[in-house]
Amino acid sequence: MQMANGRGPKRAILYARVSTNEQATSGYSLAQQLQALRDHAAKEGYGIAEEIVDPGQSGASLERPGLDRVRELVAAGGIDLVIAQDIDRISREPWHHEFLRSLFEDHGTELRSLDDDGDDSPLGEFVRHIRRGVAKLEKADIVKRSQRGKLQKAREGKVIASRKTKYGFKLNESSDGYRVDEDGMTVVRRIFRMVASEGASIHRVKKTLEQARVPTPDGERYWSKKTIREMVLNDVYKPHTFSEMQGLGAEGLLSPNVADKLDPEKRYGVWWFNKQRYSRIRVSEPDGEGGTRYRWRQKTVPKPRAEWVAVPVPDSGIARKWVEGAREAIKNNEPRPAASGYRYWELAGVFYCGVCGCRMSKTRRGKGRGYAGYYHYYFCPTRTNKGYDACSQHRGFRAEQVEAQVWEEIRALLVNPERLRRGLDAMVEEKRRALRGDPMQQIATGSAKLDELEDKRVRFQHAYAEGAINLEDLRARLAELEDDREGLLSILDNIKGQAQELEDLERDRDVLLEGYAGVIPDRLDAMTPEERHGTYKMLKLRVAASADRKLTASGIILTDEGPFLSEGGPFPSDLELACG
Repeated sequence: MQMANGRGPKRAILYARVSTNEQATSGYSLAQQLQALRDHAAKEGYGIAEEIVDPGQSGASLERPGLDRVRELVAAGGIDLVIAQDIDRISREPWHHEFLRSLFEDHGTELRSLDDDGDDSPLGEFVRHIRRGVAKLEKADIVKRSQRGKLQKAREGKVIASRKTKYGFKLNESSDGYRVDEDGMTVVRRIFRMVASEGASIHRVKKTLEQARVPTPDGERYWSKKTIREMVLNDVYKPHTFSEMQGLGAEGLLSPNVADKLDPEKRYGVWWFNKQRYSRIRVSEPDGEGGTRYRWRQKTVPKPRAEWVAVPVPDSGIARKWVEGAREAIKNNEPRPAASGYRYWELAGVFYCGVCGCRMSKTRRGKGRGYAGYYHYYFCPTRTNKGYDACSQHRGFRAEQVEAQVWEEIRALLVNPERLRRGLDAMVEEKRRALRGDPMQQIATGSAKLDELEDKRVRFQHAYAEGAINLEDLRARLAELEDDREGLLSILDNIKGQAQELEDLERDRDVLLEGYAGVIPDRLDAMTPEERHGTYKMLKLRVAASADRKLTASGIILTDEGPFLSEGGPFPSDLELACG
């Protein structure tokens, strides 16, 4: 079918998304969505450019593999329509939809859903916007009611049940309070005693617990020093006198009704609620191997102390002097100076086990009686962490030997400017693909949306001044606008950051080449381990050791020729790791 514009049939992208929970509870399925979209495309005479799905992806973020692919195709041009079954398949956020719609319009692409009524008049668009806004308000209202309920429950002196209780406590029968778990609390008391009375460092506490096979609060074998530090600082373990609890009531942090019910003869711990505000956004970034990596970034903002809520819990049985002594001991913790025999591990974060994919750990062993110094090794920690048979990489790699061979190979590549240029060009192209279109256009679209949000804020304030809405409505709408603004700013920051990286890389490409050419041979030979490590990170080097102890590598200057260390090794080693 030839269209009047001579371009051929109109082309559409069919987009479907489902999260695991939605598929189980709401009857959505990718197959059902795609079939409905195919039927609609056939009815309207659209050719299908591509069918794109996002299985198991949240609708609260625009950072999704499938949606990224949609944006890439739209930016490339020649797409007339992007269509989904329901508008919330694109996004649950109205401003997300508006951002994408404006962005797609700049490329001559329409964004629609099957639940659109087809009315493109200003009134029709207004009605659709209201429908999307109502859906968001319903979701926000559920969250708000839930938060209000939790806040009220905490003010009544009740603990909010969560997936994890504080170590050493268990929930009571009604799941709204704590009771002491003697098995766990015995470990907590031991931690406070070691730090306060025995002068043990947090690192020593960690090692002692691991050697004694004491499980972590999550049931794992290996303790985190952060977990131990947070335990020492948590008021849930600190005994508070009755007068101290009354003082919290005078501050407005403890309800008078709750404070009056406390026993003057007892002591209590304090479980705090509403201390922090959490927000989470999803971001994408190049994975260093030509693809894209997605991750959630959580932001935690402390709330003013006046908003905290204190909930009394049973006394942990830890002596007050231990709590205060432990806190004093870690108050001014600073990194200790490097011990004798310290060395810089230049392959840290670069060297991986090629069998199980685990990042290599580091260790050292004394040379034995009568010999000064240490042997240093990289080794796969999987067998130590998960058991003897978890990985077949049984022996360690002498650090001096493997570092020397890797540097020899990398140095040989750096003296080849043409190969380095090809690798840098590949990296520039990878960065460009990650942007999924013109970043300046996306930034301009996002900036326009920010202006719209500011206009809405002013209109809401005028409506309140004129009496059209009350103070509670004004606060609710301003809070929603602030959430939208923070989300949009996060997306723009991500785009700007990637665009800046691309600009810097393009600008510095020749400078990097000239810089390396200028240091050959003298500067390369004189590079410190720290400088070599920085070079490896810049080149996105990844070295992997196979089961037969041969090394292979990948990185931005290794894209054409493939592994370069396959003929090296095996490396001699006299370290046989003992796995506990």
